[in-house]
Amino acid sequence: MPSLLALIGFVGLCLLVGAAGGAVTAESVRTWYLTLERPPGVPPNWVFPVVWTTLYVMIGIAGWLIWRQPGHERAVRLWGWQLLLNAIWTPAFFGLRSPALGLAIILPLLLLIGLTIRAFLPLDRRAALLLLPYGLWCVYATYLNAGFLWLNPG
Repeated sequence: MPSLLALIGFVGLCLLVGAAGGAVTAESVRTWYLTLERPPGVPPNWVFPVVWTTLYVMIGIAGWLIWRQPGHERAVRLWGWQLLLNAIWTPAFFGLRSPALGLAIILPLLLLIGLTIRAFLPLDRRAALLLLPYGLWCVYATYLNAGFLWLNPG
């Protein structure tokens, strides 16, 4: 039972990050975001909540799998730091309407995701694999962030 509660906690925390981000983005997505010049390959807006919800569940499960392993302390700390940067990116990009600040946050986020995957690998290969789609999506998000900054320098 404690392990099930921990799983709910890990996934719930990740979904909370997503919900808070959604609350921050709602106004800007309907206004400011629509005025931006878009880089090639921007998906329709409905794609983002579907993808992010799926990724947050996977991030939570990965964190839980690692938390159950002996010697998990460093890996769980990295997991927490990457989740924190993930949570900060949305208010920076959408809340402050700053692609430049968003890019300054998402670049170290990519590094932390890579370090987290590397720390997860020897502890639980499944957990590391669960983070791969997240890492790839964040590479794509970095391209979009940089594209928005490039095309909308003001």
